[in-house]
Amino acid sequence: MSNSRIAVFPGSFDPIHLGHVDLVERALPLFDEIVVAVLNNEHKRTIFSLEERVEMLEELFRDSARVRVASFEGLVADFARTESAFFLLRGLRNGKDFEYELPMTVMNRRLVPELETVFLPTRPELCDLSSSLIKEVLKLGGDPGEVLPEDVRSRLAAKLKEAAS
Repeated sequence: MSNSRIAVFPGSFDPIHLGHVDLVERALPLFDEIVVAVLNNEHKRTIFSLEERVEMLEELFRDSARVRVASFEGLVADFARTESAFFLLRGLRNGKDFEYELPMTVMNRRLVPELETVFLPTRPELCDLSSSLIKEVLKLGGDPGEVLPEDVRSRLAAKLKEAAS
């Protein structure tokens, strides 16, 4: 692993919401580079394809020279190793997130002992956001409001219109 402070921020990002964007922006002062790592899980039903999610994230962070977007399959610890990353970045909305994240953090340390997980608490005004909840609201015909970046919101509207026709 290199001497750079590289963090991997893994997730499905389906859809990308303002909580994701905020976490990356707030973490930038801590790291030399953040790799937003989009998980390719073919067993998971997604709204957006892997390519679309990568493209949207690249567009969102196009002005951030220290943010790079990549996709991966398999173990995030293996991906972090290939990226020469010492850190995993994770957001915590509540205690349940911590309970969910802690066993994975311990296992990642077993797999790659030099890999540290850095947790940042979510801003209070964004702590109710999750991609799963947004998808559920959309599935039931609701509007999740202004919690999606504009480009994601317009692409989502097009997807929903396409699916309805």
